[in-house]
Amino acid sequence: MEVKIEPSWKRELEDEFSQSYFSDLTTFVKKEYQEGAVYPAPKNIFRAFELCPFDKVKVVILGQDPYHGEHQANGLSFAVEKGVRLPPSLQNIFKELESDLGSPLVHADGDLSRWAVQGVLLLNATLTVQAHKAGSHQDRGWERFTDAVIRALSGKREHLVFILWGNYAKNKGAHIDRSKHLVIESAHPSPFSAHSGFFGSKPFSKTNEYLIAHGEIPIDWL
Repeated sequence: MEVKIEPSWKRELEDEFSQSYFSDLTTFVKKEYQEGAVYPAPKNIFRAFELCPFDKVKVVILGQDPYHGEHQANGLSFAVEKGVRLPPSLQNIFKELESDLGSPLVHADGDLSRWAVQGVLLLNATLTVQAHKAGSHQDRGWERFTDAVIRALSGKREHLVFILWGNYAKNKGAHIDRSKHLVIESAHPSPFSAHSGFFGSKPFSKTNEYLIAHGEIPIDWL
């Protein structure tokens, strides 16, 4: 099956694309797009991979589903396009960012492609969702695919930072070799849980300290 994805990822994930589960997933997703509103736009399903090739990944921030509201999901976990109101989780991410780094944001919009092009893979566990129905494309095969992404990064790369917010992301972190990567875990930035350990967790400064310690250029988060 021909899958349009950035070449380095196509090479790493080739085995997945030839498996029956992925064929079933493709059939399901195509039908969903034909029958109703599904997010993100088809061209953005693999956008996280387009902006952040396999060999350029330094950091993985793992989300769960794409946003299911209109004009929100853009293929990058937690991000929205410029001009779109910041969702509550992203508002809290930015609050923690300013507190952690002790500086105000230079960019106050939700377009996180500026992080992606520096090597931050903004990966959702499920890459599509039906409009206004959170979790509607879970358990269809996306999770198996994104587990393969995490396994490939964990196995073939070294000294990456995996940022896992909330129990769902933490469970997905089972595929990470913690002897050669840094895993940062905390509560989810959602308003329901941010005060239970997300605020004050300092993921951004911890990430940059680790990258610098391993000879990498830190991320300009602001």
